[in-house]
Amino acid sequence: MGIENIIILGSGCAGLTAALYAARAALAPLVLEGSLPGGLLTTTSTVENFPGFPEGIDGYELTARMREQAKKFGARFETDTILSVDFFGDTKKLTAGSGITYESKVVIVATGATPKLLGVKGEKEFYTKGVHTCATCDGAFYKGKEIMVIGGGDSACEEAHFLTHFGAHVTMVHRRDSLRASKVMAERVLHHPKISIIWDTGVEEILGDTKVTSVRLKNLKTGAISEKKVDGFFLAIGHSPQTKFLGGSLALDEMGYIKIVAPSIVRTPVDGVYAAGDCADSVYRQAITAAGMGCMAAIEAERWINT
Repeated sequence: MGIENIIILGSGCAGLTAALYAARAALAPLVLEGSLPGGLLTTTSTVENFPGFPEGIDGYELTARMREQAKKFGARFETDTILSVDFFGDTKKLTAGSGITYESKVVIVATGATPKLLGVKGEKEFYTKGVHTCATCDGAFYKGKEIMVIGGGDSACEEAHFLTHFGAHVTMVHRRDSLRASKVMAERVLHHPKISIIWDTGVEEILGDTKVTSVRLKNLKTGAISEKKVDGFFLAIGHSPQTKFLGGSLALDEMGYIKIVAPSIVRTPVDGVYAAGDCADSVYRQAITAAGMGCMAAIEAERWINT
């Protein structure tokens, strides 16, 4: 296997946009898609804030279109997951789960992020048996059922609102006394007749037999313990960047996000290595900002190769 011009790790909005720009620059980029082709956006029902789609667009359809556009200009795709990297040299080496060692002049890391878990008893035991992290993927299993959503940000509000299409009722549980979500998203759930919120409360344990039957809760102000019957339990408490595989090859911040060299917002401290999307962005974490970072990473990569 020869040395690639550009290898792009990840196939969400950041990776696919980088692939499009690199392909149009005649650099024939290789995209390693990882375990979730299309990234987390494929688990979103309707994307309402991506420019150009006034009626919204399904997340899976959006990434599928982006993939086809990149392929049209010469981007290549392989389903493989990188386990470790060696960026200490002019040629970047990436060792994959398939046993292949890929080599490239430039690497764009666009591996995204994964949902965070609570770490409470019952969470792992009942994962996919009542415990879920994707309402779009699993909400339809709970038609006419009682559903609980954990979290208070935009993601939690979006998940809760989506789940009202299926559940008899959706209960949100939040550790604070107010939502962290944007005003639009907060208003959407606060005034929804099928959504109620339990404030100042954490999860102590997820209970069940062969599947989830109830959740033990603790009021964080009074210490009172209660139990609520639920059929489906959905986590929406944030994400962790998928950067562990980088080892010591790239500098990470205390939360695991890739550090960027200012004033660029995609250049890492390692020459020829760039980062784009949710693996480097802990602030905005939007499809459109990920796409913008992918564009910038590809342009920077092209300039690096041609200097």
